[in-house]
Amino acid sequence: MAPSGTIVASGGSKTSPPARLDWVDYAKGICIVMVVMMHSVLGVELAAGEPGFMHALVAFAKPFRMPDFFLISGLFLPLVIDRDWRIYLDRKVVHFAYFYVLWVTIQFGFKAPAFAAETSWHHVGLLYLESFIEPFGTLWFIYLLPIFFVVTKLTRRIPPLAIWLVAAMLETARITTGWTAIDEFCARFVYFYSGYLFADYVFALSDRARRHPAVALATLGAWALVNAGIVAHGASEWPMVSLLLGFSGAVAIATMGTLLAHARWLNFLRFCGEHSIVIYLAFFLPMAATRTLLLRTVVVPDIGMMSLIVTIVGVAGALLIWRAALRLHAHFLFERPDAFWIAPKKAGSVLQPAE
Repeated sequence: MAPSGTIVASGGSKTSPPARLDWVDYAKGICIVMVVMMHSVLGVELAAGEPGFMHALVAFAKPFRMPDFFLISGLFLPLVIDRDWRIYLDRKVVHFAYFYVLWVTIQFGFKAPAFAAETSWHHVGLLYLESFIEPFGTLWFIYLLPIFFVVTKLTRRIPPLAIWLVAAMLETARITTGWTAIDEFCARFVYFYSGYLFADYVFALSDRARRHPAVALATLGAWALVNAGIVAHGASEWPMVSLLLGFSGAVAIATMGTLLAHARWLNFLRFCGEHSIVIYLAFFLPMAATRTLLLRTVVVPDIGMMSLIVTIVGVAGALLIWRAALRLHAHFLFERPDAFWIAPKKAGSVLQPAE
């Protein structure tokens, strides 16, 4: 990462984006806030037994929230996919595996007493072991991402169009096996692979939005109306429609990130995007604690306002946990220790490598 948090490209790749890409951090920031919002709002509404005004915003974002995250995750893969397998696996598999194992253990530490009260400690142990086969709770994203990286490298000799068509068909097929890894792979791989395959076009689109902000803003307005209309009519999850909404929404968020970066507005979103995985790993604790407190005390009676507060605390609380960990020298929570590298360690490496 550059000091500002923007991603720095290396030379010698077919994809050569600008050295500073703040719009990527803005786009990731929008996505991670939407992820926290979704978990916060639905959790509050489930516990309260009624929806609030935030429900409409969560529904609006559902078609593109995760597609955009996965598309962005694949954007910089062309820069590193030619690396030898040892380095590639270290950066793209071991890296995320370390944080999955660590944070699934932390989450179980908080939730185990409640699980044991409902069943038994023996069952809790089985649930913990099962989490390495069936992704646990909010952590399924970093469970699935290494699989995407490996599959993409393994299939490089297969015509890309064939892979993309198969991935698109898997998304429209609505595969439901009950196993999160399989179901989410089928639903999301097309977006990750598209980020990898069409990275140059995404960067070019961002450049056009920067050059023509008025046109980009008008296009965003039209997209928002269409997306909201389709969601309101209950058609957002129809076959093919969901695929189109996923891609159009991902493009819209990239455009929005570009415009915000160009205007230098809402810098907190850029900061959230720079530390998106930090927020993703740690938000569950402040979110759950705040939700429980507000529901028990009824200090905030409105469900929508309660959901908004839980969302804000979830994001801010995760960042405070990260800062506290650094101050307490508990770097292992967000930085991979030397013992867990299988390739030469990069200088200044942090949670999310500059790749």
